[in-house]
Amino acid sequence: MKKWISIVTAVAVVCGVGYYFLGKEINKGTSPQADGTNDYMVILGAKVRHTGEPSLSLQTRLDTAAAYLQDYPHVKAIVSGGQGRDEPASEASIMAAYLMNKGIAADRIILEEASTSTYENLLFSKELLPVDISKITIVSNDFHLQRAKFLAGKVGLEADVLAAETPSSVEKRANQRERLALLKAYLFGK
Repeated sequence: MKKWISIVTAVAVVCGVGYYFLGKEINKGTSPQADGTNDYMVILGAKVRHTGEPSLSLQTRLDTAAAYLQDYPHVKAIVSGGQGRDEPASEASIMAAYLMNKGIAADRIILEEASTSTYENLLFSKELLPVDISKITIVSNDFHLQRAKFLAGKVGLEADVLAAETPSSVEKRANQRERLALLKAYLFGK
């Protein structure tokens, strides 16, 4: 019985320490901050509501990207995200429409509509870049950027970031989920 208690205690300690350090790792994602030197940005998709409106998380990504695109008119945006079963259109098409409504010209927006994961967002977006481009700016919510940068490296891209604020209504759940997703990425490279 004492052996089982020791084993359970050891596993609990390891899990607790791992959970803590993955949280610290997530916090590293918000640098280096974008400064206009990269000619392309990839805006990572997120949930689209059944009404066709971006979720609050996606909206903060798009608002952050739109402001940056207005400040740096030479930058082009790849909006990346496929269509989920419960989404009325691809995330990319909803994102493109949102950016155009914010005054971003359609010829500055490239749609990537096949991806279903962060890894695919980056892999499929890379295929849309000119062959001589390997440096990009990634736009996502702050909690998501460490994993996105890591996965960008896995597909041969170097990235700086634009951190969109995470809505408080989803922050706790998103951070908990992201710890597991980051661990999976580190272990399996996807």
